Amino acid sequence: MVLSDNLSEALKTLKLSSADSVEGCLDCLLKALAQNNVETSGKIQEMGVLAMMPALLSAQNSCTPKAANIIAEVAKNEFMRSPCVEAGLIPPLVQLLNCKDQEILLQTGRALGNICYDSHEGRSAVDAAGGAQIVAEHIKSLAESTDPATGKLLTVFCGMLMNYSNDNDSLQAQLIIMGVIPTLVRLLGVHSQNTALTEMCLIAFGNLAELESSKEQFASTNIAEELVRLFRKQVEHEKKEMIFEVLAPLAENDVIKLQLVDAGLVECLLEVVAQTVDSDRDEDVAQLKTSSDLMVLLLLGDESMQKLFEGGKGSVFQRVLSWVPSNNHQLQLAGALAIANFARNDENCIHMVDTGIVQKLLELLDRHVEEGNVTVQHAALSALRNLAIPVVNKSKMLLAGVSDVVLKFLKSEMPPVQFKLLGTLRMLIDTQDKYGYCSVCYLYFILFLY
Repeated sequence: MVLSDNLSEALKTLKLSSADSVEGCLDCLLKALAQNNVETSGKIQEMGVLAMMPALLSAQNSCTPKAANIIAEVAKNEFMRSPCVEAGLIPPLVQLLNCKDQEILLQTGRALGNICYDSHEGRSAVDAAGGAQIVAEHIKSLAESTDPATGKLLTVFCGMLMNYSNDNDSLQAQLIIMGVIPTLVRLLGVHSQNTALTEMCLIAFGNLAELESSKEQFASTNIAEELVRLFRKQVEHEKKEMIFEVLAPLAENDVIKLQLVDAGLVECLLEVVAQTVDSDRDEDVAQLKTSSDLMVLLLLGDESMQKLFEGGKGSVFQRVLSWVPSNNHQLQLAGALAIANFARNDENCIHMVDTGIVQKLLELLDRHVEEGNVTVQHAALSALRNLAIPVVNKSKMLLAGVSDVVLKFLKSEMPPVQFKLLGTLRMLIDTQDKYGYCSVCYLYFILFLY
């Protein structure tokens, strides 16, 4: 009750205040906000205090950081963000970004970031005032400083840009044009021991990496090395997941795929698979899937795929092959998809057929004939289809009994499996050599009936 009375008195005093009494009133407001933010914010709005804030912000004295702090606190509430914009707080806050006082910059960054959070009005106002550009320039100029206070300020500024652009493609594109990506990558390297700042950078990367226009900038940095280095240090599931969320969209770019392979990401992924394959904990199952899926994604790039194939003798290639006979459906799927990706040129296909990989795939399919896993069926059939592309492989695969195993899936009612089955058979029968002729006639007959 005493605090409530003090708050009411402070609000009244603030409206009538002289310069000497303002700071004490602001202290009282901050204390009240710390104890009951929602109620206090409502009273601040009711009493028209927000309309007084532009003048307090423009004064740039000992009251300024406290006024910015109050705005940051009230803007934690969704119902206060639009009133903050309507009270004209954005222009003076953005103007404060030009000052040198670190405490003012910190509280101003917090205020702008909170106002922008999930607020179209807040983001539009900051955009119109040019706030993002100034913050981006601050981050760039401060990036090399390892002072703890600077690290805290950088974290706030990165958070402000994240709130400003989150789920908004046009604002994210604006940040990319400003060149924030190289700056954030540099932060990741210089401040790798700063957990809060590192996490903020990762969240920002995750947002920006979704835009195709960001890939070229990312590829021009050492993002692959930094992410792999950071990944190797992590032991917590949540931290690894944050990095995975950045790696997945980045790995869609062929240049970055190769950079990630060169940086050693594949070895990290194989280690995660080895550590989680026998676990039934939800987080381990999720990591196993993410790691194996990412491995398959890396193999979609021609250069990265060929680098890992190493003429069929690469250790990574051999490890991935060992997934096919696994009892884990996720690894079976990833192994079959990996073979399909390795089988994207004739030389690789011929080598794999000659070294018995077809038999591994047939054994895998046999395990999934009755009540089988549809995704595994589809992946294994895809791999067989790709392997059958070189003419020299067709008769070898027919003699290996591919048609007998594949035809077992004619009864499948799943369209993806049916489609891939027909594609595999058509690829196999595209030959007229003496070894395959009878099988060709038989398969044409089956396809005709089908």
